[in-house]
Amino acid sequence: MKIVECIPNISEGRDKKKIESIIKKARGIPGVYLLDVYTGKSTNRTVITLAGSPKSIKEAIYKIFKKTSELVDMSKHKGAHPRIGAVDVCPFIPVKNITMKECIDISKFVGEKVAEELGIPVYLYGESARVEKRKNLTNIRKGGYEGLREKLKKPEWKPDFGKAEFNEKSGASVIGARDFLIAFNINLNTKDKDLAGAIAGRIRKSRTLEGIKAIGWYIEELGCAQVSTNVMNFKTTPLYILFEKVKKEAKKLSIEVTGSELVGLIPEKALLETGKFYLSWNLLNSEISKSRIIDAAVSELGLSDKCEFDPEEKILEYKIKKEIL
Repeated sequence: MKIVECIPNISEGRDKKKIESIIKKARGIPGVYLLDVYTGKSTNRTVITLAGSPKSIKEAIYKIFKKTSELVDMSKHKGAHPRIGAVDVCPFIPVKNITMKECIDISKFVGEKVAEELGIPVYLYGESARVEKRKNLTNIRKGGYEGLREKLKKPEWKPDFGKAEFNEKSGASVIGARDFLIAFNINLNTKDKDLAGAIAGRIRKSRTLEGIKAIGWYIEELGCAQVSTNVMNFKTTPLYILFEKVKKEAKKLSIEVTGSELVGLIPEKALLETGKFYLSWNLLNSEISKSRIIDAAVSELGLSDKCEFDPEEKILEYKIKKEIL
């Protein structure tokens, strides 16, 4: 069985009825499984994690795009998270018995359909990108929705699919294929987003933290500022290295890290690596179980700081086994 994961990021995190109407479009489609939904009020964004067969995923994602284009008006959207469109970004990730090339082909199929049938300009990113500077999502999203009208006038920013015309209601969408990344937000004992931003800036500039994207913001519903990061390759930069670096930088500013949260799912290996690091003094004991190692990671990272972290619901392999296999 081929399994592809898809994580559409929707620019709506406050209207529960709209969010449920959008998610509902993926429910009930044979071969599609809803793995996780993360909603943020301050970011005004919902991250939906789906998995399933290529054919079913293509159908579900198009329906999500269509419903979102009907319900979300970007001209009225405000939120802390960078964005250029109603379905802001939509990556396809190979999970089981499927190649990256197949995911690239899926992304192009969906991108072309969305542009032609819904009139939404589409940019390809990640492994699907046709030009080097579009591989990086940050480059495409620079200027945000507010700068999109002028951006579309520039020849170098002509969409990969669709007309270079500003869609006021839906903005533009970024679609592509990529490997798994970890969306990892680190909580601070301050409400000052400028302090979080200063730490994020140091993280971005650090030569020892390869493949880390970071911004700082204040999340009202959590009552704290966060250093929000994307870990592009946890094998290159493990979570514990990033977490300890943020703690160190926070201390320099006389603030502290209180914990963290995940947006979406995480591979088991990323937590096992982290747990082993924090348990290194006791790893000579070969009887340490996976569950204890993961518990150590959850505890040391403070993943239950703001809400309970359930490994059965948040670890990718466990969730896929539970829902699909």
